[in-house]
Amino acid sequence: MSETNQKAEINYIVRIIGKDLDGTRRVSEGIRGLKGIGQRVGDIISTEFERQTKVPKTRKLGELTAEEIKKLEEIVMNPQKYGVPKWALNRRNDIETGKDMHLTMNDLDFAIRNDYQRLAEIKSYRGLRHMWGLPTRGQKTKSTHRGKGGVVAVAKKEEPKKAAPANSGEKKK
Repeated sequence: MSETNQKAEINYIVRIIGKDLDGTRRVSEGIRGLKGIGQRVGDIISTEFERQTKVPKTRKLGELTAEEIKKLEEIVMNPQKYGVPKWALNRRNDIETGKDMHLTMNDLDFAIRNDYQRLAEIKSYRGLRHMWGLPTRGQKTKSTHRGKGGVVAVAKKEEPKKAAPANSGEKKK
């Protein structure tokens, strides 16, 4: 196969879990475009994908077949089922279910929002700071984080308008 024919077969956009990824990137790099998958987890998932399908992880995402993409999506959705270590999961010992899981995309956003809401409802210090939009990990706020909270500046007074002269165009004799 010549190099020009190989370029024609690449899908430049690959859809995984409802997100369009760059098909010109390698598998381990490409899946990092999904929220919830960083460098280390992406490498672990791509290594497991290589074990399952015998496709090298250095292959481009756009060169994968539909079945291989489906298998990669299955591994991304359920990494603990495919032997990804427990320490690599982003939601260990979930407060509601008590299970270890790895969330991605909208599920991760929803879980984080629920965590902040729960912290605010029980009126914990951290929850209140999240609610007010202030830093939660002990940073100083005198000179930094100025754009986060409400406005603290002094309101400017309006100047009274000067009255216009009554006879602006005519001169008195």
